Amino acid sequence: MSRQEAATQYAEALKTGRKTYKDRVLRGQYPYPQALDEILDDTMSAGQVDLGLLEIPTDRITGTKTQGRRDAFAADFMPLMPQNSEFATKWITLCAAHLSDEGIREPVRCFEYLGRFYVQEGNKRVSVLKSYGAASIPAHVTRIVPAWSAEPAVRAYYDFMHAYQLAGLYQVQFSREGRFAKLQSALGHEPEHVWNEAERRSFLTGYWAFEKAFRKLGGEKLGVTVADAMLVFLKVYTFEQLRAMPVSELNKALGAVWADVRVSAQGESVAVSTEAQEPDAEPGVISRIVKTVFPGRLQLAFVSDRLPEKSDWAQAHDLGRQYVEAVMGERVVCRTYYGAHNPEAVMEEAVRDGAQVVFGTTPSLIGACRKLAAAHPDVRVLSCSISMPYTGVRTYYSRIYEGKFVTGAIAGALCRGDTIGYVASNPILGVPAAINAFALGAQLTNPNAKIRLCWSCVDEHAMDTLAKSGAPLISNRDVPTPDRMCEPWGLCAVTDGGYRAVASPYWHWGKVYEKLVRGILSGSMDAMSADGGRAVNYWWGMRSGAIGVLIDDALPAGARHLANLLCRGVADGSILPFERAIRSQDGTLRSDGTHFFPPEEILRMDWLAENVEGALPEYGELLPMSRGIVRLQGVYRDCIPPEKEDTIL
Repeated sequence: MSRQEAATQYAEALKTGRKTYKDRVLRGQYPYPQALDEILDDTMSAGQVDLGLLEIPTDRITGTKTQGRRDAFAADFMPLMPQNSEFATKWITLCAAHLSDEGIREPVRCFEYLGRFYVQEGNKRVSVLKSYGAASIPAHVTRIVPAWSAEPAVRAYYDFMHAYQLAGLYQVQFSREGRFAKLQSALGHEPEHVWNEAERRSFLTGYWAFEKAFRKLGGEKLGVTVADAMLVFLKVYTFEQLRAMPVSELNKALGAVWADVRVSAQGESVAVSTEAQEPDAEPGVISRIVKTVFPGRLQLAFVSDRLPEKSDWAQAHDLGRQYVEAVMGERVVCRTYYGAHNPEAVMEEAVRDGAQVVFGTTPSLIGACRKLAAAHPDVRVLSCSISMPYTGVRTYYSRIYEGKFVTGAIAGALCRGDTIGYVASNPILGVPAAINAFALGAQLTNPNAKIRLCWSCVDEHAMDTLAKSGAPLISNRDVPTPDRMCEPWGLCAVTDGGYRAVASPYWHWGKVYEKLVRGILSGSMDAMSADGGRAVNYWWGMRSGAIGVLIDDALPAGARHLANLLCRGVADGSILPFERAIRSQDGTLRSDGTHFFPPEEILRMDWLAENVEGALPEYGELLPMSRGIVRLQGVYRDCIPPEKEDTIL
């Protein structure tokens, strides 16, 4: 009976193989298994390593070692030879053994190169087991180590070789280096944790269930590995939740984050929107739909992990909430929520209270925002953070560098010498741009200006350190609200009695929230949804009213006039802070004066202008209180090794 079943199995496998062959020929692709000897030469190898007997995943077996019997198999290892051939007879005999109590016991022999396996002995055994959808097969494996190069595939493979030493699984392969460390964090492990056998079995149980859901949604067409997609999934759900999910629930949960899986295949790109879209005078189709979805009042929830009376940042956003209530009246209903200890539960409470839009007002809430967006796709979720690769969560921030450019010009005009101090907060996205804009503004009015840089994330007394060094003017933290001039915030003159604020950029969160809410109500926010499926970051500046500059009444009339001219020019786009010849500290010409920096390039600046004295601090230099925000939004965040139970980006 088993031989008859084996013959039937061959017929089905032959049909599949011929279909694969035909489809690949029609698409102009190689229709047979690739021979390793045809693609590999001596210059591509750094040596060989005998890995011994392993269980290897069958979906990673993609070719043969030599060209022998090449025409017997299609690219998927399904047979191509007629049913009455000697090849078919041997295949059916092997298949009958597989179906019997004897089974296929002898391991195959293969070579592994860049994470893929090429069979040297046992092609028919592989073909039989693949026809039954076997997840793995025993094999004696020889690894061919690729010669080192900067190519992303090679870098990712070297990262995999380290990961294999820790996890011992070929299934854990990523398309980009650095992701295994994030997986360790997602699983609650330390970066160099070595998996035991129980942990491997537990992982594979969840992995195989996830792989089925991944393939059901067409994941093999995206250009990412199953492990890549799983890492995206684990940004929202825990591994324990994944293992406990029934098939239908897992399919639904993966579908909820599928757009983010697609984004990961594109390199986690984020579309930067630099200006608020003004609503059309006449409502369009989207506007009419939105009015149907959000009839009457729009219910807004503002969630913070700090109380306004204990945090200037939280107070600024609460004032923004009050501004929206004042200008939009009965069109909105606003509620505030505070969830330092359990933000996810607080956001769920907001949804139960009827919130249609949820604002996470601090960057640290991005994880809770991400989970809320996946669980409630009908709720708008926005996070006050920069450049997060999540399609379900829009992020918003302000281009403070525009205000810094103006105060830099004021500092250059007022400075009695050539040295001006600058206190920078943290080496996060947008901060190097603010430093450089201030330095360029100072050069505008004082060509010899030098900016002495000090970091408050390294030196808690950075302001005093700069004052003691002799800097007569110091740019300190920005005023968080547009209603007052504070000392020693903003651009300050050093006096015998301390500091006197003369001008400061400020953040107007009320304007940001007003424009975001109007964009939701009008439907203009949805216009960016078609931007290649990418995540969206609203990064607004002076034109949108998100940024402004407060000027002290005692500032000389000429300096006030200059500041007002610059503010108007930056707001209307006639003055661009970075549209001039710029060299960085290492002498590299970053712009010859005609180069236009796109917003993404400004946002991700990781270099400093040549007239800046100082450097970006290394992660190890940061004070403990600053490390969390730098992990989330640092200019070098992708290079920081994840820690156990980190927020995974």
